[in-house]
Amino acid sequence: MLKNTFSMYKIFITRHIPDAGPKALKEKGYQVDIYQKDDVIARKELLKRVKGCDALLSLLTDKIDEEVLKAAGPKLKIIANYAVGFDNVDLAAAKKYGVTVTNTPAPEVSETVAEHAMALLFALAHRIVESDHLTRQGKYHGWNPNLLLGTDVTGKTLGVIGTGRIGMNLVRRLNEGFGIRTLYSDVKRNKELEKISNAKFVTLNELLMRSDFVSIHAPLLPSTHHLISTKQFRLMKKTAYLINTSRGSIVDSHALVQALKTKRIAGAALDVFEGEPAFALRRQDSTYLQHAWSVILTPHTASATIEARQAMSKLAADNIIAVLSGKPPLTPAK
Repeated sequence: MLKNTFSMYKIFITRHIPDAGPKALKEKGYQVDIYQKDDVIARKELLKRVKGCDALLSLLTDKIDEEVLKAAGPKLKIIANYAVGFDNVDLAAAKKYGVTVTNTPAPEVSETVAEHAMALLFALAHRIVESDHLTRQGKYHGWNPNLLLGTDVTGKTLGVIGTGRIGMNLVRRLNEGFGIRTLYSDVKRNKELEKISNAKFVTLNELLMRSDFVSIHAPLLPSTHHLISTKQFRLMKKTAYLINTSRGSIVDSHALVQALKTKRIAGAALDVFEGEPAFALRRQDSTYLQHAWSVILTPHTASATIEARQAMSKLAADNIIAVLSGKPPLTPAK
């Protein structure tokens, strides 16, 4: 009888994700419907497929607003967002309809994104992408003491904006391994971070003025939209690098391009962009970003490891199972 009750629950997943989550849901006896095309689901299709669902497992590429909630109907109990961020979900509308929203800040994700941010930092400092291109193009003609000079990381100052799990993991790794000095800016002091590292709590302006590398790990909120723009770039060292693995709109992309063009900063590494997958930029700015050697671009793959993506899938499913079983969600979005 219990199994039959479970089988009445309908789950809609908006795109194929690693199998740990769907497998757990099917083993529970739920009816699991997965959008089969390996692409962002069309709005019209989303509104049709979500009807009558008890749970929606959405991706960060899905805009989940009041229209979707209305289309789903009164049975919808949970939106399990397959992402750490949840700016694609209208939390106020979900609250209005009594729908729980969760995200997937699995430990594996925090470790993986921190690793990616660190990889970008080193790639910038040692000009890895540019060096690879020069070598592949047959332009390496022998050792040269002035060829592609970069900068050391050891002993430099790292500025971290946002010190949640990802920011903390990045600081811990760089502090333990390379003795890097750390400044951090957040809405409040992170005493746990200070205990495990030499991190110092400062204002955003001081962080920007003193850091050799600035790494963004803040959520996208109205207060963080274009947090880094022309004024902030003017505060940075001309030798400084910007790294963003958080959300694209935290950085004013046009201001970034201007800062790079005028050599206001030394370079940038971006895993996220405004208006993904395209650049929400004027044509000349977009062209510049894609061709400038002072810029490294990765296609929102900071969490793209087998371990992290499977953990996200399982956590999304576990949140659904908890809520449909009448228990509190494991990781509510807040």
